Amino acid sequence: MAETEQPQIYLITPPEFELSRFPDALARVLDSREIACVRLALAGQDEDRIARAADACRTVCHGRDVAIVIERHLQLALRHGLDGVHLDGARGIRDARKELGEDGIVGAYCGTSRHDGMNAGEAGADYVAFGPVGATALGDGSVAETDLFAWWSEMIELPVVAEGGLTSDLVRTLAPITDFFGIGSEIWAEEDPADALARLLSAAD
Repeated sequence: MAETEQPQIYLITPPEFELSRFPDALARVLDSREIACVRLALAGQDEDRIARAADACRTVCHGRDVAIVIERHLQLALRHGLDGVHLDGARGIRDARKELGEDGIVGAYCGTSRHDGMNAGEAGADYVAFGPVGATALGDGSVAETDLFAWWSEMIELPVVAEGGLTSDLVRTLAPITDFFGIGSEIWAEEDPADALARLLSAAD
């Protein structure tokens, strides 16, 4: 569990990216260190664009034996051979589990709510994500406090992801009490995302 092992890395794609460039950048990051899972987190509702991104990122991930899930779009996950879906809260988890089967990955983002996390776990989620853990202009300003992760890691067996606004200091603080670090915007704006990832995680190494 998180108390005895270093957290695994869960990569989150940018909400917008150039399909001609991003798969190569993703490949370089996946080749730089062990990554547990990738979340395709494209914004918008352009089905064709998201489908093409899903195919390209799946090829990169599966070529390296890395699982890939997609935010929200269960049918695209099924149609394009992805490993699962990442949902907002507990809603839809039971249906997703039914569609994906026991081997599919079903995750849930639960913000800062312990209650929502427990509901997601009871509904059959494979993991819950809490965040943001650091300061961000997104959302309502709420932050998933360290105490939430400490309580969860002590009381709940379901794996937990810490994401949103990660810094080296937060990585150091949360490493003993989370199972995964969800890392996205922290690295993709950098010239060398793989190097940015290494610097961010050096606090936990």
